[in-house]
Amino acid sequence: MLLTLVFIYLLITIIIGLYAARRVKNTADYAIAGRKLPLIMIVTTTFATWFGSETVLGIPAKFVQSGLNGVVEDPFGAGTCLILVGLFFAGKLYKMSLLTISDYYRERYGRTIEVVCSIVIMISYLGWGAAQVTALGLVFNILSGGAISTTAGMLIGTASVLAYTLFGGMWSVAVTDFIQVIVLVVGLAVLAVFAGNLAGGADKVIALATSQDLFKFWPEPNLRDMVFFFAAAITMMFGSIPQQDVFQRVMSANTQGAATKGPVIGGVCYILFAFVPMFLVVSALIIMPEQTAVLLKEDPQKILPTLVLEKMPFIMQVLFFGALLSAIKSTASATLLAPSVTFVENIWRQFKPRMSDQHELKLMRTSVLVFSSLVLAYAIFMQGTSIYEMVSGAYQVPLVGAFVPLVFGLYWKKASTQGAVFSVVCGIGTWLLFTFSALGEQFPAQLAGVLAAALGMLVGSLTPQTIENSRGSHHRLSTEA
Repeated sequence: MLLTLVFIYLLITIIIGLYAARRVKNTADYAIAGRKLPLIMIVTTTFATWFGSETVLGIPAKFVQSGLNGVVEDPFGAGTCLILVGLFFAGKLYKMSLLTISDYYRERYGRTIEVVCSIVIMISYLGWGAAQVTALGLVFNILSGGAISTTAGMLIGTASVLAYTLFGGMWSVAVTDFIQVIVLVVGLAVLAVFAGNLAGGADKVIALATSQDLFKFWPEPNLRDMVFFFAAAITMMFGSIPQQDVFQRVMSANTQGAATKGPVIGGVCYILFAFVPMFLVVSALIIMPEQTAVLLKEDPQKILPTLVLEKMPFIMQVLFFGALLSAIKSTASATLLAPSVTFVENIWRQFKPRMSDQHELKLMRTSVLVFSSLVLAYAIFMQGTSIYEMVSGAYQVPLVGAFVPLVFGLYWKKASTQGAVFSVVCGIGTWLLFTFSALGEQFPAQLAGVLAAALGMLVGSLTPQTIENSRGSHHRLSTEA
């Protein structure tokens, strides 16, 4: 019965998404909803995109093992990213007539940096998207009692997200996100109250977390721990900023005010509400201590689903899995759409600069289908890797390869194409060196990479210029109905 209701819910979201797809007339509608979304929808779609499988399954599993110190990357770094985007980036970028974040790199630095940063950004979505697909497979496997394999669950879940994202793009994503946020917030809030009562009161849950030192946030006061803590914090805090999914939500706003306020509100809500799954997993330590101890060793990501299935009434099970699927699907749709739009607009256009808007729209839809297949294959290949690690690892690439050129380009007039080239080469090169050598054990690879990227930008921009800006024609948006 529960599995049947889950499939009905999936069908409803697909129908809503396909209904919203009727508003898609051109590439601007498909990529950024024609810049027509009000503030409330910018808030819900930024919140929903961030609140994915790692928030419901990955973060609480990591929290119960390492405390707040272990989840500095997400939700704290991830939520702060949205706040920084709203405060320092959204206003400047919204004023430009751009379809993707990579369009900015072309206008500021030329085609070479546009293509390189596009590839960097697209690669990062493999890990993030795979985490959502993995979670979908896990959900169907648990709900069916093992009758549906994790791999088969991944196929079913990917198909359900693809059904509306393929046709409706950002319009379908935004509308379904709005519905799914309501289900997510109501479902998890009710579950938290019920779990607190089962555990003997919220005060007992908080007391247990305190006694186990789970609220310890800051690292040990020694240089190595502090450096690695800082590196973990900035991975998603800065690495998520030069991302197409964030940019799409900023550019989808109907006013500049909505573009700047939406991410800030969404980021604050995300950080605060991420504590709900953490509360739920600590309550599991009280409600089913023996099972939780076993799952902590085998797969901590299964603690919450097991708690709900074995200790809660049917209506609570419906609420939980509805909320969980809402969280996963909203993030998954973003991870499929963003890189697909980037590929067509910033890479394929290099070969077909004069294609019509309708032809480009068809290519974007085809790209969504192809990228979905790649993400599914990567998720199957990466089975066994934790959801939290897949997400956090994905953001190191844009952090070292795309973040510095974006910041310096917006806030430093002397930033040049040569500086951007030096930045990308030094950032990615240093990151690879530290990642695949013993150096990474002494100093975090992503921090070494971003520092090298900043140094490369300074040196490249302040020395005699030998690399010119090969800027191509600007792709103007068509936002007419």
